[in-house]
Amino acid sequence: MIELLPVLFAGFSISFLGQLPLGNLNVLATQISVEESFKNAWLFSIAGAIIEVIYLRLALNSSGWIMHNKMLFNYVSWFTVLLFFTLGFISIRKAIKQKEPKSKGFLINNNVNRFLLGLMLSVINPMQIPFWFFWGTYFIHNGTVKPTATDFNFFTIGAGLGTLSGQAIYIHGGNWLIRKLKASHKILNIIMGAVFIISASVQVYKIFFESWVKK
Repeated sequence: MIELLPVLFAGFSISFLGQLPLGNLNVLATQISVEESFKNAWLFSIAGAIIEVIYLRLALNSSGWIMHNKMLFNYVSWFTVLLFFTLGFISIRKAIKQKEPKSKGFLINNNVNRFLLGLMLSVINPMQIPFWFFWGTYFIHNGTVKPTATDFNFFTIGAGLGTLSGQAIYIHGGNWLIRKLKASHKILNIIMGAVFIISASVQVYKIFFESWVKK
């Protein structure tokens, strides 16, 4: 069991560090904690973590298939880019037009269960697969993770814990910071829209950068 701790830590550390940069899901978790409750924010984040570990296992168990279907991921990448740009611009537009100071953000101004919302938004962000494909391959090649079911399970558990730990910083730390700064809901909604647009822009850069490297 002790020899599996490095596997657990590898999954935890990469997932935790991957959660720290501003992203649409972790910023949305902060927004939910501020505008609704910690309970709803955790329901949203747990759902996102479940989808992430599913994508992780797909990446670990289907590396050969992923390598031979890169074109599919290019199409998925462009779909994600268009979707994120759309959500970003709609969020900012509604935030600029909103008159009520306590008005909720575009993505959470609904009665959808927050666990289900987390599942849906995580599912439409399948670029986690290439991320985990890269890191899973890296740890397998350097010997940290052996290509066995046991190692894959521990790596996945570590990644899930890392994701939730990173989200905890945004849910509780972000909530504290927003209230400390007394930021309005309008500012939060604009930030949320900006994060979507930045995420889409980063994805466009990755697509063109990878194409340029291949040439």
